[in-house]
Amino acid sequence: MSKLASFYGLVGLGSLCLVFLFFNQRYGSPMKHRIQPILAVGRSWEDFETTPEPYEFEEPVSNAAVVKEADDSVATLNEIQQVLNLQRRMIRDDMIGYQYPNGRYNKSAKRLEDLVMEKNGKPIRSVIITTWRSGSTFLGDVLTAHPGVFYHYEPLLDFDIVQIRGPPLASQALRNLKALLNCEYEDLDHYIQFGRGHSWLLNHNSPLWKQCQSHRRICYNHRFLSGMCKLFPFQSMKLVRLRLRVAQQLLADEKLAVRLILLVRDPRGTLQSRKHRSFCRESPDCSDPSLLCADMVSDYNAAVELQRKYPSTFRVIRYEDLAVEPYKHVEELFKFYGLDFHPSVKRFLDTHTKNDVGGVSSTYRNSKAAPFHWRADLEFEEVEEIQRNCVVAMKHWGYVHAINASHQREFNPITDYVLRL
Repeated sequence: MSKLASFYGLVGLGSLCLVFLFFNQRYGSPMKHRIQPILAVGRSWEDFETTPEPYEFEEPVSNAAVVKEADDSVATLNEIQQVLNLQRRMIRDDMIGYQYPNGRYNKSAKRLEDLVMEKNGKPIRSVIITTWRSGSTFLGDVLTAHPGVFYHYEPLLDFDIVQIRGPPLASQALRNLKALLNCEYEDLDHYIQFGRGHSWLLNHNSPLWKQCQSHRRICYNHRFLSGMCKLFPFQSMKLVRLRLRVAQQLLADEKLAVRLILLVRDPRGTLQSRKHRSFCRESPDCSDPSLLCADMVSDYNAAVELQRKYPSTFRVIRYEDLAVEPYKHVEELFKFYGLDFHPSVKRFLDTHTKNDVGGVSSTYRNSKAAPFHWRADLEFEEVEEIQRNCVVAMKHWGYVHAINASHQREFNPITDYVLRL
């Protein structure tokens, strides 16, 4: 009798196992395959279709939450890929007929792929170092008039209204700048979050911002930003918070191969322009003439060294010289950067250097008059205070002192300078 009971017990247990397996196969883990694209974020969309990576959920898991997360992630990746495909085609169209360096300017690139990171190419990277209200918005916009440019506009905006002269901010600032120039947005959470509340961080980058306007939910996704950046053959960046002694580490990085320009402006013009900007008033780094001119002296000393050490990748230009002869100096700067003086750049200069249009941040200017507004807008007492704090800086950079109020309104405030200690 006991043997018979054991037999029926084993039969019953086996039947139970078969029922369990049947229901598990039919109803268990319904999202097992749909969730795979979330877990393979480092791979291309084609990889999801051909070599899925299996994944088993650990209990407890809400199927509804998993389904939503999977669908959202798949849709996001799909949208990113569609936008990148569109932008890739647009860049190719913009670059039709472009005159690649092909050995000129010490650049060997012969075709678009040679300059595109997505294709393991090496982009041309151009950097502007200056300070607030020194003409960099104008020069930055000149660069973006060139086709195929991804523009990193003031990428240290999230550091606040400060000048970065060394520790403790310098190391983090340099890490961020190198990541951006390499199109590596994954670890730039603070930068990206800052951009969510400050649209001007990205909206000066026209190709990127156009896509952001049409695809808002992916605009601040680091995969999208990295992917977009890697499509462009030219990377341009302007910095107003980093002094030259720190910025020289960008020049020292041979893999980046940046070409860097220091843009200098008469401190009287800079401080007159800053009077119109509310953000300056609360920060000594922006409002104190002694700090501005100490930075100008430091930049001069660093420039003397860098001119000797990096003669082909470092250059200085004064805003006044650029403004008085924009076509001449822009063409020279483009040759220095390794860029073609493209017809679109000439069109920009034709429309942005003849007449004043817009407010204090506008780049539509009578360029020959723009640098010298301070002569009429500042009282002589204000000019005297600036000149007292800026004797050495003005001597280094070739700026002439005003003697009195009548002289201030009539004289030529610039003369020649030489980078020599």
